[in-house]
Amino acid sequence: MARHSMIALVSLATLMCFGLSTPVSAQGTAEPPREWAPDLLSDGQPNIQGLWNNVDAIHTPLELPDALAGQESFTQEELQNFVDERSARSLAAGQDGIMPGTGFYDLYWFDWYWRDAVAGDWPALLVEPTSGKMPAMTEAARDSARDMREHIHDTYANMEAGDRCLTRGVLGMMMPTAYNNGTLIVQAPGYVVLHSEMIHNARIIPLDGHPHVTERIDQWDGDPRGHWEGTTLVVESTNFKAVDNLRMPRGWARQTEARRLTERFTVVDQNTLRYSITVDDPATYTESWTVAFPLRRDDEYQQFEYACHEGNYSVPNMLAGARNSERQARASSR
Repeated sequence: MARHSMIALVSLATLMCFGLSTPVSAQGTAEPPREWAPDLLSDGQPNIQGLWNNVDAIHTPLELPDALAGQESFTQEELQNFVDERSARSLAAGQDGIMPGTGFYDLYWFDWYWRDAVAGDWPALLVEPTSGKMPAMTEAARDSARDMREHIHDTYANMEAGDRCLTRGVLGMMMPTAYNNGTLIVQAPGYVVLHSEMIHNARIIPLDGHPHVTERIDQWDGDPRGHWEGTTLVVESTNFKAVDNLRMPRGWARQTEARRLTERFTVVDQNTLRYSITVDDPATYTESWTVAFPLRRDDEYQQFEYACHEGNYSVPNMLAGARNSERQARASSR
């Protein structure tokens, strides 16, 4: 999952199909810039290839705490006080990175150790709305979430897509989490490939401006189209499959066919990208919202194969447990 290399076969296949873009400077056709700027590839793309990691943002909370909600800027002193208070509370509660418990993942896999920091100059991942609070879900979305919680183990189809090793969705693969935070970026002429270590998703993003696929074709992770605005890669995704139970910030929520996602990868310096993603799903949320955090170049981070299905005993075991509980309930009622 992390620390030892396995470049995704799908990414290699993509390169074989499209041909790898190479830096113009490597071809001897560009003079070194006086100030730092990203190299340009042969098709004009800024070169952002490599492995990127979001672990700096793991312990930045999703939302602003009530005491800071609505504040538009923060001094370094305020940020440090916020970090110190959070750190003290977590350590007092025993959340110091130790993950005990029989049957839990071995600690070797976890990036989820405590860091006394926040990602950047904002003490929350959520940057829009400016209140620093997630917008409410619509009544229909709340009803859907409640229904899924009540019937989640009625059938495998009700279970969360990540537990079934299908996908965690775009948010689930890009947001900071306990492990598998590496994203491999590979560029080919007219394309960008984002390979997430989490459930081995590879999104192949065309840059040639052709329209999205027909609205009759829906996909779990949508249909992405990208373009460059200076040194910012903008990826817009539509054509999402309607899913009632997908992993999202603040718990599971439905994804509707009306969802639109806009991601931005902005080059900050040689080792930093600023990543943001805006979620617009009016049938699920009462307004759109945006999270942002840095991605750091991490040449030492190397991806493992994510062999999820091969060892996934959760689905049959949870369904079998639910059926056993139902039998016990019927026996008790008799």
